[in-house]
Amino acid sequence: MVTIDELKFDEKGLIPAIVVDADTQRVLTLAYMNRESLRITLEKKLTCFWSRSRSELWLKGETSGNYQHVVSITADCDKDALVVRVHPDGPACHLGTTSCFENPLLEDESGQFSAAALMKLIEGRRTSPKEGSYTTYLFEKGLDKILKKVGEESTEVIIAAKAEDKKETIYEIADLAYHVMVLMVQAGITLDDITKELASRHVIDHKVKQEKMTS
Repeated sequence: MVTIDELKFDEKGLIPAIVVDADTQRVLTLAYMNRESLRITLEKKLTCFWSRSRSELWLKGETSGNYQHVVSITADCDKDALVVRVHPDGPACHLGTTSCFENPLLEDESGQFSAAALMKLIEGRRTSPKEGSYTTYLFEKGLDKILKKVGEESTEVIIAAKAEDKKETIYEIADLAYHVMVLMVQAGITLDDITKELASRHVIDHKVKQEKMTS
């Protein structure tokens, strides 16, 4: 673990902080912290920066309500820059956009995709139904229909895997993953919930291995 005293602040007492959405991994903004704002960030688990234009501390969301709940803070190898992963309550940019980085110089033609982004899309289809959307259709039919699809797709995965058809197995696993995500949204379960459960199992498994090695 790194301490504040180990960080390398510049001649103005500042260190750049790259803020990233913990779910989508999207860069939200680049801001600056001094020792005091970093201390407040660690204490409140909310991002607090030093405003270079106003020369004052700035708790993100204090006036807009768009707080950024801190998940982790990591220093780079030189300890002169930070990556702050957050769960944002709203847009990061003062212009009202999700990210301050909305002006591409070179775009990824393959398009951006993440499981978190897909989850948010699925959640949106539930809260804001869209005519003709298959996801909306599943939510309208309810839990029994969703469970039936999860069961059907599980069977398809087994059939494809048994046939040792890698391409078809990948296709069917993708189908299953999508329907499981629909079920998660229906049940109010997040990707973070699953990640935490897997992490807890990893810790337990590690402890068991350590105990076996010392016994």
